[in-house]
Amino acid sequence: MNAADLLARQRVVPVVVIDNADDAVPLAKTLLASGLDAIEVTLRTGAGLEAIERIASEVPDMLVGAGSIRRAAQVAEVKAAGALFAVSPGSSDALLESVADAELPFVPGAVTASETLKLLDLGYTLQKFFPAEISGGAAYLKAIAAPIPEVSFMPTGGIGPDNASDYLSLANVTCIGGSWIAPPALLREKNFDAIAEFATAAAKL
Repeated sequence: MNAADLLARQRVVPVVVIDNADDAVPLAKTLLASGLDAIEVTLRTGAGLEAIERIASEVPDMLVGAGSIRRAAQVAEVKAAGALFAVSPGSSDALLESVADAELPFVPGAVTASETLKLLDLGYTLQKFFPAEISGGAAYLKAIAAPIPEVSFMPTGGIGPDNASDYLSLANVTCIGGSWIAPPALLREKNFDAIAEFATAAAKL
């Protein structure tokens, strides 16, 4: 299954930075109970890979993906950990070759029309748009929909409760990445009640 099909029913995917792998399972269970059944765990910390592995093994109902994929070698690592999809802020020839070899559903990043078309040539009909707000935001995605109707986007970066609906209202937005749902500060405090409130509100968008 490709990423476009895998994420077709998602609307908001929490994008999380986990410093302590012990927080991974309680976080995933909190999100799931709040109505969100997908999560993107970024590889921005040393705990990211273990966090993915724990969620995959202990919270099987959660669709767990790996975010911030930057190097080809990371593809095999996240797949072995149990990631069901991967997301990158961009793409490289080596990275694209690696995900193809691994047959891992992948959401590569694109900002310009040229980047979008190059990825479309390779069959990527779902692409990450990052950093969304400072790259033109919902207005850019609305404008690009007419000349490139084959591509849908997963915008991330600068999106929050106040502007999420601007993106979700667009026909060429499959889902949004939400880093506001589980902020690192709340995770460090293990404040899962507050995270549950954010997640419940996000699930209603």
